[in-house]
Amino acid sequence: MLLFSTGLLLVLLIVVLLFNTLRLPNHQLAPEAAAQKPDLDPVVTVEHLAGALRIPSVSHTDYAQTDTVPFGQLLTYYRQTFPLVHERLRREVVNDFGLLYEWPGSDPSLKPLLLLAHQDVVPVLEGTEKNWTRPPFAGLVADGFLYGRGALDDKLNVIGQLEAVEYLLRTNYQPRRTVLLAFGHDEETHGKLGAAALADLLGRRYQQRPALEMVLDEGGLIKTDGVAGLAQPVALVGVSEKGYLSLELTAQGAGGHSSMPPALTSVGRVAAAVAKLEANPFPARLDGGVSALLAYLAPAVPFGRRIIFANQWLFGFLIKKSLVATPSGNAALRTTTAPTIIRGGEKDNVLPASASATVNFRLLPGDSVEAVIARVKKLIDDPEIKVSILGDGRSASPVSQTDNAAFTHLHKTIKSVFPQALVAPYVVVGATDARSYAHLAPQATYRFMPLLMAQTDIDRLHGTNERIGTVAYQDVIRFYVQLLRTDL
Repeated sequence: MLLFSTGLLLVLLIVVLLFNTLRLPNHQLAPEAAAQKPDLDPVVTVEHLAGALRIPSVSHTDYAQTDTVPFGQLLTYYRQTFPLVHERLRREVVNDFGLLYEWPGSDPSLKPLLLLAHQDVVPVLEGTEKNWTRPPFAGLVADGFLYGRGALDDKLNVIGQLEAVEYLLRTNYQPRRTVLLAFGHDEETHGKLGAAALADLLGRRYQQRPALEMVLDEGGLIKTDGVAGLAQPVALVGVSEKGYLSLELTAQGAGGHSSMPPALTSVGRVAAAVAKLEANPFPARLDGGVSALLAYLAPAVPFGRRIIFANQWLFGFLIKKSLVATPSGNAALRTTTAPTIIRGGEKDNVLPASASATVNFRLLPGDSVEAVIARVKKLIDDPEIKVSILGDGRSASPVSQTDNAAFTHLHKTIKSVFPQALVAPYVVVGATDARSYAHLAPQATYRFMPLLMAQTDIDRLHGTNERIGTVAYQDVIRFYVQLLRTDL
């Protein structure tokens, strides 16, 4: 009887697994038509981007250290390179270098579409200049690639969007819906002068909520390798981005001579606290974004893996075990804990009176700043450790929908330019300017860059030999033309 019951349960389980697998919905949409290639000279468009790369608009966390001259040069360059944009669109400057362009639509009752990009770039790491195939601010083409800081992050989107609008203006196209372009100038250093100020301006101007139909920023891309074991490219569309929190752990000690140390020094106390946090990471969760990603990809994977993706209630532990094995997979699954700075004494034979450590957390949707702090204090369990917030902590951005008109429009546009790609939502583990605008379109703020990239290309972001394929850049422009030319 027991054997019969066990067998029956096993059969029922198999039936449930197969039922869930076979009824999986296919979320992939077909494009209404292949996107037309705009009549643009690729040599000219690449040179337009190259010209922007030659202007070293580097931003520094301490804004006083930022050379602002290049940012003024960029503004002049845009005006010279895209005359129709500056003749027919309303242009506003915020905090000297932040830009907002408004292209009025024919139907003022429709909520605007907002495209974002940022003008600043990170510095080239001192001592690595010699490792660049071409100088980082020379804007030179070699072997089919345009090299330069900002080629991937993020001047390709600034210039690509302006190029698309300039082209559409040349063809006398007018959108039904008002189109806004917002270009911040300090995204790499938290975006307070750029995106935050521009978003505040838009919030005051468009006071209904949601104020915007859709917001699109950088953040996602079309990854050509390594997503769920698929050989097919996957267009990763960020529907949220992780939150950010840095905590300082501080311990006070008596100080004194190192020849007579106490049982636990200030350095030892802080080190023990950090060790506890690293030994007890936040729980891995599929509901923070991975579950939706796998649901979109499940119909395309081999049947055995499809059964696992379709039955996460049973096989979730296997999925987690596989993902946590890599830093990127681990980051997608949990709020991450990263000790980044530790400070103590200054002399090897003197006990410091105090020691501190900085720990950075990237918060998965569902984890709040308050909950993270409470967990940190509980894990450390040491009243002699003071826990303080550094700067401004923030929870993850709202998770935008994938069943609305905005995502459908974005999905179909991607397919029209990159028909071979699968489209899937995911949570961006880094930070973008989009977070400043998310309250204006909390259900329709997306992060996506229309560029095919393998992992080796992704590694060039903020790194050595940042570059973009000259042919690939034409698809960037084509994407923005298609996005604007088809109605949302």
